[in-house]
Amino acid sequence: MRWSALTTALLLTFLAPFAASQPEDPEERAALRAFLDQTINSADSFADRYDAEVWLVDMSARLERYVKDSGKRLLLLRQVHAAAARASLPPELVLAVIEVESHFDRFAISRVGAQGMMQVMPFWKNEIGRADDNLTMNLTNFEYGCRILQFYLQREEGDLHRGLAAYNGSLGSRRYSNKVYQAWSRHWRTGSLPWSR
Repeated sequence: MRWSALTTALLLTFLAPFAASQPEDPEERAALRAFLDQTINSADSFADRYDAEVWLVDMSARLERYVKDSGKRLLLLRQVHAAAARASLPPELVLAVIEVESHFDRFAISRVGAQGMMQVMPFWKNEIGRADDNLTMNLTNFEYGCRILQFYLQREEGDLHRGLAAYNGSLGSRRYSNKVYQAWSRHWRTGSLPWSR
């Protein structure tokens, strides 16, 4: 199995994790597929050991309400940070999305069938020819989810409210993005993000 194929599969799976159906626009679907194919990047996510320790200790304390085991928290945070970094996303934003979507339950399944912590729609596995991918595996789920969110934020020119609404399948409404904003501001904020558009 090639890493690029796995990453592409993961990215496509998360492209519409919150939408009840596949993107109806064939151009949007093709654009997302192309985006996922070209965004493979395995760079280390932390600049140095000190940055890693500071971030992991801080976020681990914040995550304890959802994940009691410290070892599991640290593993989860490293996985989130790495997937977010590969997708050029703030990891704190990704943590807020996960909180809203699943409350850090890797086995969460929505009423429309979205799976895992980032609630990825399973049809994406077949769409990219990776039917055997397991969306309850965090590495897979985070890779799909982060790349899908990256795609929508780029498409919406960095507008967090519109990008998150597209991710959720609720473009035109701020209900979902406001929930993510509240989770981010209450639990995950470490700096500023451009929420005010």
